[in-house]
Amino acid sequence: MKIRDFQPADAQALYTIFYEAVHQVASRDYSAEQCNAWAPLDYDEHAWTARLIKNKPFVVEQQGQPVAFADLQDNGYIDQFFVSAQFPRQGVGAYLMQHLLKQAGLNRMPLLTSNVSISAQPFFQHFGFFIVQQQMPVVRGIALSNALMHKVLL
Repeated sequence: MKIRDFQPADAQALYTIFYEAVHQVASRDYSAEQCNAWAPLDYDEHAWTARLIKNKPFVVEQQGQPVAFADLQDNGYIDQFFVSAQFPRQGVGAYLMQHLLKQAGLNRMPLLTSNVSISAQPFFQHFGFFIVQQQMPVVRGIALSNALMHKVLL
């Protein structure tokens, strides 16, 4: 595995990772209606690519193919963290989270925050994040439960 910076040519592959993570993994905790609102099959490719360009995610590759991605904003916010449904429980997510924690340390970030799905909360808790509050954001008219989580670094 290796980690590299996002390239605009990755956008389609990263949407596939996102889509499959929601529809094949998070679907244990969310209804089909919620998954479709969160990760629709018909999406705005331009808006998706623009979001990725803005977020500048790190991409994990295995055998030259993207298998996970996550970003770390300058304020310590993790907006997106997704691992391919084809690589569950194989250390890919842990490898990526360790990279984010290292980057946060290098940049002397005192706090990491993220809005974390029900499915990912145990993973984030394993890395020392704690739930600050449960939330019900509305995406495309559908309420999705998640939690604001923090990790204190300094």
